[in-house]
Amino acid sequence: MNAVAEKIGYKPLWILRKYADDAAFTKESPYEVIEIEGNLLLNEGITALLNLLTGAAETAFSNANAYIGVGDSSTAAAASQTGLQASTNKLYKAVSASYPSISGQTVTFRAEFVSAEANFAWNEFTVANGNSDAADNLNRKVSSQGTKASGQVWTLDLAITFS
Repeated sequence: MNAVAEKIGYKPLWILRKYADDAAFTKESPYEVIEIEGNLLLNEGITALLNLLTGAAETAFSNANAYIGVGDSSTAAAASQTGLQASTNKLYKAVSASYPSISGQTVTFRAEFVSAEANFAWNEFTVANGNSDAADNLNRKVSSQGTKASGQVWTLDLAITFS
C-alpha cells in the first residue's frame, strides 16, 4: 500500500502602501508600495484556526473582530510568542469595511493607519482576532519598513493563499 502525503500550502504576502497625506490617500496615489513575503504562524493562531475548523469555542477573524497590529520591536519571531513584542509603540487597528475578503483560495485583511495613528518605526506586523496582545494572534512578521510620520496614511494588507 502506498501512503499518500498531503500538505497544506500557506503563502502570506504583506502589502504596505505609503501615502504622503490624506489627499494622496483619497486619490489612491501612494508614494511607495512594498511587498513583504512570509511570516511565522504563532502557536495561538494555529490553535484558533483548529478551534474554528472543528466548531470549538473561538473568536472568528471576521470583520467584527479582526485587527492588524503594528509595532516597533525587532525581536525575532518565535512560534510561542503571543502578539506583538513592542512594549510601548504598537497599535492594533480594526480591519477596513468589507475585510477580510475572500477570493478563490485567498483571504485578505486590510487596515488603514491614518494621520495620527502608529507614528513610530514599523518593524513587526500581526493579524489578531481582537485589539490587543491578549487576543489570539494568527501570525507575526518582523520586517523594518521605516517610520510613519504624522500626516501620513499607511495601509497594510495581508493576503494569505491556501493551496
